Amino acid sequence: MEELIQLDKQLLLMVNGSDSLFLDYLVMTLTNAKTWIPLYIALFYVVLKANNTVRDILLVLAAAGLCVLLAGTVDDMLVKPTVARWRPGHDPEIGLLVDTVDGYRGGKYGFFSAHASNTFSIALFFSLLMRRRLLVLTMLAYSLLNCWTRLYLGVHYPGDITVGLLWGALVGYSVYRLHRRYATPVSYSEPLCDVPIAVFALTLVYALGRAYANAFLT
Repeated sequence: MEELIQLDKQLLLMVNGSDSLFLDYLVMTLTNAKTWIPLYIALFYVVLKANNTVRDILLVLAAAGLCVLLAGTVDDMLVKPTVARWRPGHDPEIGLLVDTVDGYRGGKYGFFSAHASNTFSIALFFSLLMRRRLLVLTMLAYSLLNCWTRLYLGVHYPGDITVGLLWGALVGYSVYRLHRRYATPVSYSEPLCDVPIAVFALTLVYALGRAYANAFLT
């Protein structure tokens, strides 16, 4: 176990940070939950248009809320304080070696990553729900991009991310199966699913533009 922990720390230091001010600004934008609000609204729009009853719409919203509750809240409220594994920036062994952005180190404990579990549970749930290939790839990219930002910022170890993804996968799949038992089967058309895909692309353009403006124009 000690060897795995040391390997985890070495891997983090290999991928953490950079000398690029542009990447620093980009990552800080992408890791902010507010950046992804348009994507969540787009997913809600698809659900609203595809479902014919208020009951089915509410069931999807309740399922998405349950994903967040089980994936993120359980982690933050129970797992992190129980396991009490230092975040890299607070770790007495390597804390001074971690490259931070604007001094951001996160809270004291980081096992496991709520960013990874939250985003992947949502990504998997909506992928299984809508079952459109390009949307699936988009949702996976959304989750993995968020995971990368946490490594870049040095606020999670790769092990934190890995366990977070596994927990998120379990939550997302379990919630989908539960939702399927009570909801009316719905077919999500490709044109409808193109909406969150387009919003995801525009979000990336926004993040890149904002990073460029902050790094080179100010």
